[in-house]
Amino acid sequence: MTLSTSPATALQTMRAGTPLVHCITNYVAMNIAANVLLAAGASPAMLHTPEESADFAAIAGALTINFGTLSPNWVDGMHKAIDGAQAAGKPWVFDPVAHYASPWRSGIARDLLARNPTILRANASEVLALGGGETASKGPDAGDEVVAAEATARALAKDLGGVVAVTGAVDFVTDGTRAVRIAGGSPLMPLVTAMGCSLTCLVGAYAAVLDDPFDATVGALALFAKAGDMAKDGAAGPASFQVAFVDALYNLQPAALETVALSDA
Repeated sequence: MTLSTSPATALQTMRAGTPLVHCITNYVAMNIAANVLLAAGASPAMLHTPEESADFAAIAGALTINFGTLSPNWVDGMHKAIDGAQAAGKPWVFDPVAHYASPWRSGIARDLLARNPTILRANASEVLALGGGETASKGPDAGDEVVAAEATARALAKDLGGVVAVTGAVDFVTDGTRAVRIAGGSPLMPLVTAMGCSLTCLVGAYAAVLDDPFDATVGALALFAKAGDMAKDGAAGPASFQVAFVDALYNLQPAALETVALSDA
């Protein structure tokens, strides 16, 4: 295995650090993303105004940016937050939600990507489109399989000098040299809004406390997959699954992550 920090140790480290994560995320995701971070053991802050974003990103452990609901003011805040994070040497995570949906959104995605995120977390369709390929999706949900985006993810990671995570039924994480697949979760996860957005924030929590962004990303995705496995057994449908999932994050012990299916890719 190419990891220097196991998912179990990564979870222990994250919980011990209780990292403050500056989350610029969309209106749909704010509540569940904050609850996911709290249950997992981190401290969320949901703010986006340009007047304070640079200052706050500098004191947070990590910055995460999800641009599902865009406005010019929010975009200004995103850039200011990146300024603050990079000046302070803090990692930042980019989630380019449906960046191909409109020319305006695509341009903003290119501008943010040019600022070299520490970690890019996206679905297969978003990754394929970032690499200039064709995608079957027109909205925020993936229309392509993760395996179809793996080669593009490797190339993007090398270009960015960072980590790229392609999430789906079996997640794929690469830094351009190393690569890991993570299996697990539940078929109910795509039926609960903002699960991917919440995962982006969780990746930020791990990146705030671990020196290696690759290990941080794999650790966060392993926790998400295991919590999904735990939650699906008692869920009658998407609504009860969401509640069970947050509870699973809270109750999950590091030793449980030793059974997550990880494989070098």
